[in-house]
Amino acid sequence: MVNKVIAKLKSLFLYPFQFKHFGKKSRIDKPLRIEGKRFIEIEDHVYVQPYTWLACQPLTCCNNPTLKLGEGTVIGNFNHIYATQSIVIENHVLTADKVYISDNLHGYDNPEIPIVQQPIKQIGEVRIGEGSWLGENVCVIGASIGKHCTIGANSVVTHDIPDYCVAVGAPARVIKQYNFETKQWEKK
Repeated sequence: MVNKVIAKLKSLFLYPFQFKHFGKKSRIDKPLRIEGKRFIEIEDHVYVQPYTWLACQPLTCCNNPTLKLGEGTVIGNFNHIYATQSIVIENHVLTADKVYISDNLHGYDNPEIPIVQQPIKQIGEVRIGEGSWLGENVCVIGASIGKHCTIGANSVVTHDIPDYCVAVGAPARVIKQYNFETKQWEKK
């Protein structure tokens, strides 16, 4: 009970002054780690569930990176979201547990140098469209997802997914798209 009260007090009084923006009635419960708060924007009514790692660091070419969580977004337990340039999660996005979202990768070009000693590589800006859902263990790496999409559990998104699609697999591929003329989801 005491831990819940402390977490709520942090969300109400401490966080709003540390982030670039921290919206009304937003909450971060027991974060695993938060890095680069001054670059992170959290809109109203956002809920970040426990043990999530949020990071927004200028580790690549960008001196002013962005990590934005849109209004009404719910981030699941144990998510890892790491921006070095731009990750925008639009309004009312839902992520399940253990989702990884990144706009960068560890460099591995030189096989004679340990990967941990190689520079971070910028891959591409990430945007998750409004109303989308990312299932358990989804990875999004340098790609964008359209609005009102469903990404199936364990999928790895490395290429852009259009609006109103269901995508699954590693790498993720579109298996259904909503047809507004027939008002049905159609297999691809």
